[in-house]
Amino acid sequence: MMEALSEILLLLGVAVAVVVLFQRLHIPTSLGYLLVGVLLGPHTMGPTVNVAEYGPLAEFGVVFLLFTIGLNYSLPQLHALRHQVLGLGTAQVALTTAMVFLILWLAGLQAIAAFVIGAVFAQSSSTIIGSQLAEQGEENSHHGRLGLAMSVFQDVTAVPFLIVIPALGLAASADSLAADLGWALAKAVAAFAIVFFVGRWLLRPLFHLVTTQRSPEVLTLAVLLVALLAAWATSSLGLSLAFGAFLAGMMLGETEFRHQVESSVRPFRDVLLGLFFVGIGMLIDLQALTNIWHWALLGAGLLMLSKILIVGVMVRRSGIDSVTAWRTGLLLAVGGEFGFALLAIAINSSAIETQLGQITLAAVLFSMILGAVLIRFNLPIGQALARLHTKEPQDAAAETPVLDPSEQTVLIGGYGRVGYTIAALLQARGIPYLAFDTDSRRVMQGRIDGHRVLYGDISDPEFLSAIHAERASLVVITVDHSPSTLRAVSVFGHSYPQVPVIARARDLESSKRLIEAGAAQAYPETIESSLRLGATALQMLNVPEDDVNLIVQSVRDWDYGPIIEPEAGNGAEVEKIR
Repeated sequence: MMEALSEILLLLGVAVAVVVLFQRLHIPTSLGYLLVGVLLGPHTMGPTVNVAEYGPLAEFGVVFLLFTIGLNYSLPQLHALRHQVLGLGTAQVALTTAMVFLILWLAGLQAIAAFVIGAVFAQSSSTIIGSQLAEQGEENSHHGRLGLAMSVFQDVTAVPFLIVIPALGLAASADSLAADLGWALAKAVAAFAIVFFVGRWLLRPLFHLVTTQRSPEVLTLAVLLVALLAAWATSSLGLSLAFGAFLAGMMLGETEFRHQVESSVRPFRDVLLGLFFVGIGMLIDLQALTNIWHWALLGAGLLMLSKILIVGVMVRRSGIDSVTAWRTGLLLAVGGEFGFALLAIAINSSAIETQLGQITLAAVLFSMILGAVLIRFNLPIGQALARLHTKEPQDAAAETPVLDPSEQTVLIGGYGRVGYTIAALLQARGIPYLAFDTDSRRVMQGRIDGHRVLYGDISDPEFLSAIHAERASLVVITVDHSPSTLRAVSVFGHSYPQVPVIARARDLESSKRLIEAGAAQAYPETIESSLRLGATALQMLNVPEDDVNLIVQSVRDWDYGPIIEPEAGNGAEVEKIR
């Protein structure tokens, strides 16, 4: 007992230290858990943790991961997203699996092992993609949103692998493979039907009963019961535990309790998923890696190159510009944590040999490290790849207009909800303007709307120099991303201080930073929405409009007075209002 407790304390202590360090360095914590597994595994010097004892517990990390994925992809949501899920997401997984399978099979690998490796290589890390895009301020870009959406959809489209891979491991021969796969799919349909009908009839009444107790403990127990009961049901049918948890999550995702259920299960999911990655790290044999590193690097190259080519060509064929298509492919080149889950299932079901599993595991790890570099430099690499298509016609991304010095043109940075409104107002008054956005779909929609919208990054100094931004009469930054807005305001403040800039701010703190960077005005949306609501309330209470305007302006002066040093013109206008 004391020995087990000492191992638990050792595991927790090392995990806390490593995860805190990785979070400070902005490195995905999943890689930190893998490092903990390597440090405490049987293949390194120093203290070790008994893998056999914690392995079954760590497997529940995948169970709860699939459960939460199911919560976010209920049947109505999957139907609404069917074009994306069955389109780009499914095509990427299917084509990558097929391409890797064909290459490895032609190289002499057994068909089952080649298929498993193809399925593992088809996954991408939503964690690494999301965290690095956020750090680079690209999570709201076209390629960022598309790459993240496809990586999340992989988790859904890869669910059939949870059925197929164990069946491949149990197949005694090639003759029985078709029968085993057919039987596995039949059991999957039966499991879905059972969970679907039981869930429809019992889950909602059960959680209505549980929530009337107003007890977080009872709710958490009920969530654990449902998730594990569904996992047990599919396991009893010879399928994976994770598949049942996914089905249960889908059923609960249709209820009004989805968000509360997700918050209840999240602590268990995160801790157990961390244990799962620790277990994967313990499988890494550093000594064996010295003998297989070249094969692992070759596998990482195959993983990244296949996904870059498939995603880049596929996205380009869908009508998106070349630079965005290749940048999306570079994002998805990174290996994924779900691939580790599929690999663990394959090893446990004997669908792949241990030695080959080590090479595949190392290849995914190398791809995570190298893929992070590709994400960091996705713009110059994407532009270089796009230039290879010399015969490609010019599209919206290639247009670089030059401002006419005879016109008092207003530049609008971002053509979202706010940018559209400002463009409509300016157009109604006959004021010349140009709106720019890095989302080619918004650019296309803007042209359909009859607005002057072009592709371009308002925070790119070279782009601003090319269009002669110094000729603009006013710049309005409407991007709903604080780092991008701050970067754009800083560029104008440094290179074009004579051009007034007004910017969209989320809150008072963002407004302060934008004013300090050079914006003439930056009203925070949170406060402005409150002022509009308050002004409407006063008007409905028959307060004279002049008094309402005076009160609202007084509140603005009180909020911004200590921060903003108004110019003489602005100050005179304020005095008139007063």
